[in-house]
Amino acid sequence: MKKDLHPSNYRLVVFKDMSNDYAFLTKSCVDTKETTTWEDGNEYPLVKLEISHTSHPFYTGKMKLVDTAGRIDKFRSRYNKK
Repeated sequence: MKKDLHPSNYRLVVFKDMSNDYAFLTKSCVDTKETTTWEDGNEYPLVKLEISHTSHPFYTGKMKLVDTAGRIDKFRSRYNKK
């Protein structure tokens, strides 16, 4: 095996799905500036996710369309005609 191939800065990190507030703790070497307090009372780095296995339509079986960019434009175009 090659030496120094894998990162050496693995640590416990909290990943949080922002669409349904599901969070899980796992080891990672991802860089982050935010921290959060986990259920055990310790503080861990926080990575915010837009989608995870608890909110992805493939795993949940539910089709959920999240349209955040066009809502204001739709509202303005609808009520700007008057």
